[in-house]
Amino acid sequence: MRWNLDTTHAEVEFAVKHLMISTVKGRFKTFAGTGETSPDGTLKSVEMTIETASLDTNAQQRDDHLRSPDFFDVASHPQITFTSRTIRHHGPEVAITGDLTIRGTTQPVTLRGEYTAPTKDPWGNPRAALAVSAKINRKDWGLGWNMALEAGGVVVGEEVKLSIEVEAVAAAEPAAIAAAEPTPVAAVTA
Repeated sequence: MRWNLDTTHAEVEFAVKHLMISTVKGRFKTFAGTGETSPDGTLKSVEMTIETASLDTNAQQRDDHLRSPDFFDVASHPQITFTSRTIRHHGPEVAITGDLTIRGTTQPVTLRGEYTAPTKDPWGNPRAALAVSAKINRKDWGLGWNMALEAGGVVVGEEVKLSIEVEAVAAAEPAAIAAAEPTPVAAVTA
């Protein structure tokens, strides 16, 4: 079964150390994704596209810097993508290994967390959920800008914590779409 992300019930967030003492959190506001499950409801594949310009850390000056060539370079690299390669299940726990592409650089990443098998919402729509996270080194994707601090350390930490929590709704099957389309009405001539 194919699934589409319900972006009204989804979050894509990141967190990174600032000045070696605190954590700055942010999120991406615009993203899309799909998934596929086996007939038994087991997750088979996941794909996601994130619009880099949609990042928000609640500080316009910082957001503008993150969009610049020092970091995401949104003018040249408008999207981050993730495509699963393997998915391992152990009960509700899941490990999704796939290709994460940022700034044109693709590296393998394993997202770990929990997959909630399909169920029906109060309106009869099949839904599933996924909550996963990972830690990555931003330098592996060319996000290398930094400044040394006088007392030692750097302005921006290298480790970035990613957190993705999403609900997905079953995609309409092609046969169902065709059945739902109105039947053409024959032209009436007098």
